[in-house]
Amino acid sequence: MTLTKSSRGGFITEQYRDALATLSQGSVDRNFDPYLDIDWDSPELALDPNDVRWVLSPEADPLGATQWYRDQPLDKQIAIGKWRTANVIKVGAAFESILIRGMMQYIIKLPNGSPEFRYCLHEMTEECNHIQMFQELINRIGVDVPGMRPVFRALSPLIGVAGGYAHTILFIGILGGEEPIDHYQKALIREGASMPPMVLRTMQIHIAEEARHISFAGDFLAAHVARMGKFNRGVCSVAFPIAMRWLAGEIMAPGKSFGREFGIPDEVIEQAFWKSDHSRKILSGYFGDMRKLAYDLELMNPTAKWLWRKLGVDGPVSRYRSEPERSARHAA
Repeated sequence: MTLTKSSRGGFITEQYRDALATLSQGSVDRNFDPYLDIDWDSPELALDPNDVRWVLSPEADPLGATQWYRDQPLDKQIAIGKWRTANVIKVGAAFESILIRGMMQYIIKLPNGSPEFRYCLHEMTEECNHIQMFQELINRIGVDVPGMRPVFRALSPLIGVAGGYAHTILFIGILGGEEPIDHYQKALIREGASMPPMVLRTMQIHIAEEARHISFAGDFLAAHVARMGKFNRGVCSVAFPIAMRWLAGEIMAPGKSFGREFGIPDEVIEQAFWKSDHSRKILSGYFGDMRKLAYDLELMNPTAKWLWRKLGVDGPVSRYRSEPERSARHAA
């Protein structure tokens, strides 16, 4: 294995360098522009505020699975589904803005000629396009959703800057935010759930480009964790499940204003996020790929395993990237 020394005192393997070159070329060869690749005014993509396809999936959405939601009149199910869809998108866009801040803080310290510098900028460009795409979709849905919870919004600038210095934790956090959304969108498409075509189109674009971003984050961690000492590796092993659980809650669970808006009983919200058996299965299901990555990076020590279990994010380990849950298996 050939190692290349950088001016920051680290090493980049030829395998990692090749992976970065492949990802960078992929961003050049295949990329999406929200105003070129989506015909927002096309009749085929037109959004109907009363479309029954706004109703939440009982399999993929933890609130959609509750008896309370299924007992509501159809018009209320539609209104709740539309609000929830728009708010998850709004939070996702905000998360990507944090990602951009952290990555920009990180790359400014990189030496000339760094292959990480180039790919990170490709990714940030794509994330800016995603934010534009998401906001355009929210505007056209026409629901004035708040997005992030107030505390997360207030902390977001600090999280981004801090992540630029604790860059390994930053990339663990990137995966903690990207995986739940990616898994949720793929689950909706896999189960064949109908959804408004404009929402489907944005999901397809997001999934296609997030595949590169998630691949890069995994390669980044593999390259950087391999050079860590015992203490820093231990910190990462503990940070991994904490980041997964925290960010899944921030992104996928709505804030208190949601319950007030639609008169949803507190106990229904509590069961949906994440106290019922079904919702805990959904939460665990977000992270099969991440549990595999933690094993691959040798970050599944006894303390880490206990934390994954205690936080409700343990479970089957994927055999391959994006393996459907039905065929996932437990780690040996």
